Amino acid sequence: MSKFELKLPKMGESVAEATITSWLKEVGEKISLDEPVVEIATDKVDSEVPSEVEGVLLERLFNVDDVVKVGETIAVIEINSNGENLSVDKPDKVDQDDQAELEAMEPIAEKIEKDIEGVKEQIEFKNSSGKFYSPLVKNIARAENISMEELESIVGTGKEDRVTKTDILAYIENRNKGTKPEKIAIVSSTESPKQAAVQTPQISYTGSDQVIEMTRMGKLIAKHMVDSKQTSAHVQSFVEVDVTNIVKWRDKVKDAYLKREGEKITYTPIFMQAVAKALKDFPMMNISVDGEKIIQKKNINLGMAAALPDGNLIVPVIKNADTLSLIGMTKVVNDLAVRARNGKLNPDDIQGGTYTVTNVGTFGSIMGTPIINQPQVGILALGSIRKLPSVIETPDGDFIGIRHKMIISHSYDHRVVNGALGSMFARKVADYLEAWDTNADF
Repeated sequence: MSKFELKLPKMGESVAEATITSWLKEVGEKISLDEPVVEIATDKVDSEVPSEVEGVLLERLFNVDDVVKVGETIAVIEINSNGENLSVDKPDKVDQDDQAELEAMEPIAEKIEKDIEGVKEQIEFKNSSGKFYSPLVKNIARAENISMEELESIVGTGKEDRVTKTDILAYIENRNKGTKPEKIAIVSSTESPKQAAVQTPQISYTGSDQVIEMTRMGKLIAKHMVDSKQTSAHVQSFVEVDVTNIVKWRDKVKDAYLKREGEKITYTPIFMQAVAKALKDFPMMNISVDGEKIIQKKNINLGMAAALPDGNLIVPVIKNADTLSLIGMTKVVNDLAVRARNGKLNPDDIQGGTYTVTNVGTFGSIMGTPIINQPQVGILALGSIRKLPSVIETPDGDFIGIRHKMIISHSYDHRVVNGALGSMFARKVADYLEAWDTNADF
């Protein structure tokens, strides 16, 4: 018998660590080759670490929410010398060499037994109605003389409406004192007026209010957005774009494109191409700020904001977007969108962006004022395409016609991008879109 150390694999050049989010295997449980053992999370991408061997999980070296560096051992798996699955049953007879190994495994066996007892204990906490209460909630209820009937009246906010520690403590507070009073923030004498001004007021709630814990990704996004607003001086410019030619062209070719390429063509690849061309025309929009230095990026890597099923956003990156043909751009866009929705993005897929595009029109918005994706200096929001009455100029005079139009919103960092550059860039994107050839091939 031998031991195999399962290490956190390398997940990209820029990824140095990950957070343990969930263990998929318990100590003492058998593991097959390539079977996922643990779920991890980097900045925004969740993934699994599979086992490279068959065996039994001997030890888990990290807990949930621990941060692990790439290359560190996260678990120990026991394997046979021939690589076959192990049996956790002890043999009837052992020689002296095996005896020492078995003695070393006794603490592991004891832990397994405790885990089993813990599971049994949790099962016992199901009452006659079948509703689950954790041992912690039950102990709090006993200590506060809360009957089972009273406990069942508490509205739970946990998974499957389970009563959490927060729920029962809020209920006790409400029962003993009525509505929970607001807390008054006391400013220390050592705090400056500026520090006192930014203190967040305390929120009051009662036992009937639903308390929802932010997800890990939600916390990361919230922090990233606040940091961006505090870092960059945001300014917006808006341009109305006539995309009638693009709408007509797509309607004409979409069936043939699907038949030939085996996938749909959307407006997004066309918009991305226009942005990539405009960035080549205005390279000072393809920059980052490092203190008092401006870093002009050589490659044009477009971030494409994509909505996830849980409502959060993720920004996969189209690398070297200016070198892609329309077909190439369509395939990359579709691939990243599908893998984003299915949670299959790799850490490298969201790294290295130099400029970001977000399509707020997907959700019915006619325009938006997006927050810059640091350390970039600009982000373009695409509004919904609408049919609008418009003045059409011709040699024979002007007349009113129905046109397909949209509004693009450009947010940029006013520390390094002035209004002229920010507006001209947005106008250039619009010019490329309006000049679309309806007779173009794909």
